[in-house]
Amino acid sequence: MLHARSGHLENGEPISPPIVTTAKYALAGTPNTPYTYGRDINPTVEAAEAAIAALEEAPVVAFPSGMAAITAALMITAKAGDRVLVPSDGYYVTRVMLEEILSGHDIRFDAVPTRAFATTDLSPYAVVWAETPSNPGLDLCSIRSIAEAAKSAGATLVVDNTTLTPLLQRPLDLGADLVVSSDTKAMAGHSDCLFGHVATRDDALLAKAAKWRKVSGSIPDPFAAFLTHRGLMTLEIRLERMCANATALMNVFEDHPAIEQVKYPGMGFVIGLTLANEAKAEAFINDCPAIFASTSFGGVHTSAERRARWGDNVPDGFVRLSVGCEPSDALITAIEASLAAL
Repeated sequence: MLHARSGHLENGEPISPPIVTTAKYALAGTPNTPYTYGRDINPTVEAAEAAIAALEEAPVVAFPSGMAAITAALMITAKAGDRVLVPSDGYYVTRVMLEEILSGHDIRFDAVPTRAFATTDLSPYAVVWAETPSNPGLDLCSIRSIAEAAKSAGATLVVDNTTLTPLLQRPLDLGADLVVSSDTKAMAGHSDCLFGHVATRDDALLAKAAKWRKVSGSIPDPFAAFLTHRGLMTLEIRLERMCANATALMNVFEDHPAIEQVKYPGMGFVIGLTLANEAKAEAFINDCPAIFASTSFGGVHTSAERRARWGDNVPDGFVRLSVGCEPSDALITAIEASLAAL
């Protein structure tokens, strides 16, 4: 990925992709160039796509947010009369899209817990939508097993891989037909832009994703693409620190008297903590100087939020903790002090 762009540059060309802000391109006579109109294609967006494609080892279509990528994936895999299986404990806006928008287009869905995917009959479904670890509950399912079952049932398997990124989990290698990701999170990593992508090795799905972006106008902003490309250059070293910090914090959380339950899938940087009640959870988040109280996750700073406030089916005291890149000793000391004060 690091050399996907620089390895093809001529002398004097910039290492970082230029931010190309244009709606129009020079286009006299017969349009014999891919660059025709800003809604269709942009060189800065292409640079970000090339970097992500190097990680996914698959072609990529970028979108202006993770939710735009999710919408595209649903629109290109489900049609009127189809039924979609989604996790009841996964990202709630995916279910909102199906329930409040796509239901009006005769697309129906069922929601079951992530851990129940292994025993769910997939034959009624045209699309199986998996998210492992689930967000925010961090439950797991086997992508390979579900991919085999989905193939037998004639269903398309889409995997939301936002939480782990292609460096920690590779759904396409495990049999998924399509991957979606909110690159706003760890991929870009600095909490300063919105971005998303779909990746697939299926030529027909790739063409549909590109067509959907073109006709829906869902192309990313060039500056957001530049920021995402910049963030991707440090993805591996950020993940290394974030995962190491998460592992170190698990030694604090396990058996801690202030924590009723801790969930961690064994890799990654997101930890689920259940405290006694809403007040304890809010105090833990707001009083710890090393925790930034905010939604989303995957930034360089440690952040947390009480997910029940959004209506997720979790206890009132459940905290989704996104572990950042702070120096480990300082981070642990601050969090231990916050827990001790509860």
